[in-house]
Amino acid sequence: MTPVTGGVASAQARHACAGATFVAPVLMGLDPNLAIMMSGVATVIFLLATRGRVPSYLGCSLSFVGVAAVIRAQGGTSATVTGAVFVVGVALFLVGVAVQRFGARIIHAAMPPIVTGAVVMLIGFNLAPVTASTYWPQDQWTALLVMLFTGLAVVCLRGFWSRVAIFLGLLFGYGISWLFDRVFGRIHSVDGSGQLTDHWRLDLSGVGQADWVGLPDFHGPSFQWSAILVALPVVIALVAENAGHVKAVGEMTGDNLDDKLGTAISADGVGSMLSTALGGPPNTTYSENIGVMAATRVYSTAAYWAAAGFALLFGICPKFGAVVAAIPGGVLGGITVILYGMIGLLGAQIWTRSGVDLRNPLNLVPAAAGIIIGIGNVTLKFTDTFSLSGIALGTLVVITGYHVLRALAPAHLKAQEPLLDEGTSSYDMGAEGPGEPGERPAR
Repeated sequence: MTPVTGGVASAQARHACAGATFVAPVLMGLDPNLAIMMSGVATVIFLLATRGRVPSYLGCSLSFVGVAAVIRAQGGTSATVTGAVFVVGVALFLVGVAVQRFGARIIHAAMPPIVTGAVVMLIGFNLAPVTASTYWPQDQWTALLVMLFTGLAVVCLRGFWSRVAIFLGLLFGYGISWLFDRVFGRIHSVDGSGQLTDHWRLDLSGVGQADWVGLPDFHGPSFQWSAILVALPVVIALVAENAGHVKAVGEMTGDNLDDKLGTAISADGVGSMLSTALGGPPNTTYSENIGVMAATRVYSTAAYWAAAGFALLFGICPKFGAVVAAIPGGVLGGITVILYGMIGLLGAQIWTRSGVDLRNPLNLVPAAAGIIIGIGNVTLKFTDTFSLSGIALGTLVVITGYHVLRALAPAHLKAQEPLLDEGTSSYDMGAEGPGEPGERPAR
């Protein structure tokens, strides 16, 4: 295969991450202009911290969407959301420092694959009611068509085009919404605020009013313990994502990057702290980068420097942000059905890659209990003003349940599981081996 030019590679890097980078801040209720700008800044920080050895583009992980939904359902504002995920950034930075000091085995001690997979799964599946009650009802037929188109794109397209299926689904959704408006007129359904009204599926009025050049909206974070406790479990998913990304890139480039794992995790944390301190979403490495590198065989970080530069330019174009903010609810309904499900099933993928034995009750019991609590949004009330529920409670049950049961379990149930840096850290890669990634986590 002939390598493509760095310019084409940078363009593909931008588009491969575009779907989630655009969708995530919209789903979180944050400014998409600021999100894309800070993704560029975070990418620059990451490239500098790793000294160019780990080519990667950083963007908002969809793992945070469920957190934002829960916080807003509890009455939290955008400042509350960014304050909670700022603390996640701090925690991620500290985990990176610990990995630099003690090695990746420290992660396994606290978060073996059974725990990591269960937490990722409950984070993804906890989002199901958001799609069912918020986005899908706004335009069920558009949602259905977008879901089918995106699914076909993921499965039937190959190479680069398969990896930008979410972006293609968004474009298809814009087109079908515009067509339905022209053919059928306004739709009578709930709008984004939940009010039953007659409205256009695709409302681009804000695009015409937006300026071509201008700064995004900044705001400071607000810290509430209830919101922070909801957000902290995402650290587990981010550590798994980072470990998988670094291991996969190392296998593709032939460069052993184990010594950069801690640095990569810390750099993600710093980028997230800076972004959320200004009112943007947190950032993490995107496994879609691996697909781009496999398709182009361009491993130079120059492509990602270029992608970061374009992100900064898009960030100061309010008209671009207005186009992103105009994504119809029905389109989000179709996209999120697939995205949220993929996030949840990534947990099962981690189990499969790591050889987790669910016949072992030591694995089965805490994972089963935590997942049901997370998906069902079960609540444990401590006082009139403090309770744990959903993601936070489910994660607590999985982690504490596993370690307590392991301490009490008979010896024959305590068989050694694969370490994170030898098992789940390669979950990005399929059976094909380096250069041809298989399943990839959704962001």
